[in-house]
Amino acid sequence: MTKSFSFGLLTASMLALSAGAAFADYELNILHINDFHSRIESINKFDSTCSAEEEGKKECFGGAARLKTAIDQRRQALSGKNVLLLNAGDNFQGSLFYTTYKGAAEAEFLNLMKFDAMTVGNHEFDDSEDGLATFLDKVQFPVVTANVKATAASKLGDRIKPSLVLDVGGQKIGIVGAVTNDTAELSSPGPNVTIADDVQAITSAVQDLKGQGVNKIIALTHVGYPRDLALIAKIPDVDVVVGGHSHSLLSNTDPKAEGPYPTMVDNPGGYKVPVVQAASYSKYLGDLVVNFDDSGVVKDAKGDPILIDSTFTPDPAVITRIAELAKPIEELRKKVIGSSESPIEGDRKVCRIKECSMGNLVADAMLDRTKNQGVTIAVQNGGGLRASIDGGEVTQGEVITVLPFQNTLATFELTGANVVKALENGVSQIDQGAGRFPQVAGLKFSFDQSKPVGSRVSDVQVKDGDNFAAIDPTKTYKVATNNFMRAGGDGYSIFKEGQNAYDFGPDLADVTAEYVATHSPYKPYTDGRVTELAQAAPAPSASEPAPAAPAAPAPSPSTEPTPAPAAPAPSTEPAPAPAVPAAPAPAAPAPAPAASAPAATTPSTHVIAAGDTFWDLAVTFYGDGTLWRKLSDANGKPNPRHLTVGKEIEVPAE
Repeated sequence: MTKSFSFGLLTASMLALSAGAAFADYELNILHINDFHSRIESINKFDSTCSAEEEGKKECFGGAARLKTAIDQRRQALSGKNVLLLNAGDNFQGSLFYTTYKGAAEAEFLNLMKFDAMTVGNHEFDDSEDGLATFLDKVQFPVVTANVKATAASKLGDRIKPSLVLDVGGQKIGIVGAVTNDTAELSSPGPNVTIADDVQAITSAVQDLKGQGVNKIIALTHVGYPRDLALIAKIPDVDVVVGGHSHSLLSNTDPKAEGPYPTMVDNPGGYKVPVVQAASYSKYLGDLVVNFDDSGVVKDAKGDPILIDSTFTPDPAVITRIAELAKPIEELRKKVIGSSESPIEGDRKVCRIKECSMGNLVADAMLDRTKNQGVTIAVQNGGGLRASIDGGEVTQGEVITVLPFQNTLATFELTGANVVKALENGVSQIDQGAGRFPQVAGLKFSFDQSKPVGSRVSDVQVKDGDNFAAIDPTKTYKVATNNFMRAGGDGYSIFKEGQNAYDFGPDLADVTAEYVATHSPYKPYTDGRVTELAQAAPAPSASEPAPAAPAAPAPSPSTEPTPAPAAPAPSTEPAPAPAVPAAPAPAAPAPAPAASAPAATTPSTHVIAAGDTFWDLAVTFYGDGTLWRKLSDANGKPNPRHLTVGKEIEVPAE
């Protein structure tokens, strides 16, 4: 193993010393997080804010109070050893705490955790350099990002350094930071900040550290796991890479992991570099142990991320402070952001089987937000729309009720042929009322339920200026969707093949609220962008209406906690009863009723969504609501009109 040296020839006395005695190996323990995304409160398995009921059931993860406990406990266990706590960026954006306090809350709680260093993420620029400058005013730890170049006119001043040197147990540890090169496209750094090439900036900073006699160097990056592997870990004299941006879970035990923890990369210098990342949203605390030889070469590295689950008791002082800060957030939910001329239809019985005005609103908002990136198509799953909005004043809380999952705006490139495949997936389970039905903007299409799955879609046209043109199967289109779908959710696996993808844009609720505000008073509409060519046979109807139920995160295909980058939109489970709208809407033209689902022949499971009742589930699974007692008996006879959202139930064979 070799590393470059810049200290000149070793003296004869040093050579004699090294011949007579060897220095002991040096062990460094690195605790780390990335992509905190303002998850001040604990989160549930959907990565959304955890409810009191879920806390009571010990179903919550992360949050500032629980994360602080985990860090304190780990530090205590490592007492007397060499420990660093690092933050790989994107602390902003993702909850109403950020919307309310614009980074001040995040700074307060990160200070309590006593980080040793942080690199900025692209979302740190979401409120231009102003928001980041305010954050820098408050944090009590150094921020290092070598490729952030601020002019003399910038409010950032010289507070973001390319690198720093820390004395840890008598050894010099160099830390150099970097943020993703496309930050200017993904966020809003403004005219006084430029983002230089990450590899060049890190290389220069590393050589500067070498000149200071530092031979143990950590690259603290917010560029994504793939780039860390392909480029950052191969920069000369980089010893360890602690990363963020791609929300990657690395693990030696979790089958959902993107790679091992750490992932060892061959550096051209003849040594191996451990690369780590710890998912996102405060759900995990990275825990890496690195052993260096006396030349600063990594001999070995080991560890695994720690799942911050209910076994960690939230820090009581932090819980109290969070409660104080949460009080004004309720006022934000009541904030009027615009008005609507009439009700905006978001009923699941409509938006899961046909074009609906809420679907048009959200898809139009997505397209409008990304048009300057060349995006021409937007697709939103109908099941991700959880309520209607009544006419008159529209509040932020109403928009959040429609889009409660904290999904983020995602963009990518896809061929026309694959866009059509995505639409085929979207109408493949319409007879089951599945959440995958595509609400779209920038294109229009027809579908025929009577045809076999995979061949139902026809006449797909993409908007070209003021007109529409037939989609070109060979052409590459830029597409916007939510990050759940982009990751393959609701059967959109074809989206995972998209090129130049970015899944961590602004919260979809914020995008929609801003669009309503800009177009207030908003006029809800449908315009025939989705046309059904044949009607399905009507399904049996329940004899009584579904009960009132608040909108809530939809079920995940798995009951296990997942490292998904954001809360999933509704699952592909059949979804009978509608979520109750924010306020009663006038009667709309009746949608085409869904076809009867085939009777269950083998036992299966279903995760309860908001609005589900045993009667409606019996209609879905057996075609007969009077068989609801079969479901009740199989699940311990709970109150059939008040089922627990998110609970998995058994569906016995008929």
